[in-house]
Amino acid sequence: MSKENACAHRLEYVRKPILPTVFCPGCGGGTVLNVLVHALDEERVDQKDLVAVTGIGCASWLPSPYLKSDTLHCTHGRAIPFATGVKVQKPELQVMVIAGDGDLSGIGGNHLIHAARRNIGLKVFLVNNFIYGMTGGQVAPTTPIDTRTATTPYGNPEPPFNIAQVVAAAGANYVARWTTYHAFQLKSAMKKAFATPGFTFVEIISQCPVSYGKSTKQDAVQMLQDFKDRSVPFEKSCGMTEDELEGQIVVGELVSRSRPEFTTVLEQVREKAQEEDK
Repeated sequence: MSKENACAHRLEYVRKPILPTVFCPGCGGGTVLNVLVHALDEERVDQKDLVAVTGIGCASWLPSPYLKSDTLHCTHGRAIPFATGVKVQKPELQVMVIAGDGDLSGIGGNHLIHAARRNIGLKVFLVNNFIYGMTGGQVAPTTPIDTRTATTPYGNPEPPFNIAQVVAAAGANYVARWTTYHAFQLKSAMKKAFATPGFTFVEIISQCPVSYGKSTKQDAVQMLQDFKDRSVPFEKSCGMTEDELEGQIVVGELVSRSRPEFTTVLEQVREKAQEEDK
């Protein structure tokens, strides 16, 4: 396939026109969308078999309005329950959730950990920009400690979630973390997330030069350079102390395992119930 034909093929996943963008200048959302479309194309995910579910926030503008697939744009923090309903009713579909750190780990945090515990076959991509970007720059569960935000003007007193580790501990079959600087590694992780049965999760550290940039005094380029400088491979991090890892971004594949997928187990329960009712 020629370069021009490959590009046209990938554009089949997105609605047209795609410009002007809904994202702020310098936002990492465009990179995430670009990488996601490449991953979908290379994994040969049929858009007719794809359902994209999202909530409320900056990252929720990725599937809706951009992707051509069926899309559920639902209430704040409830993307995973909506997606769970779709997957249980239509287990043959590829059900993807893509939303921000506030939506998935804050308001929707309880749903996130229990979906990972159940190991239901959702493909979850959490775009982490460390803040509630769309609604004014409030503190989020992933905001670094001491960071000044709209709701912590004297510094955030709360330690942040290490959300990828939380999901890994909850039982997901696949967990990875990359940044928007690591575009090719991120694409590989997304492809593996689509290819792996069960609950899969990729945390994407993304720049927010508008809302989060007010705190860090960095533009988008500086943020990407910061991602590069602070990234530590997961394998290396295993031999480092907590003090050495302070302020670093651990990237790579945290978990890859094989547990039974929830809808498969659910079907076995249903068959057992039918047998016992005879």
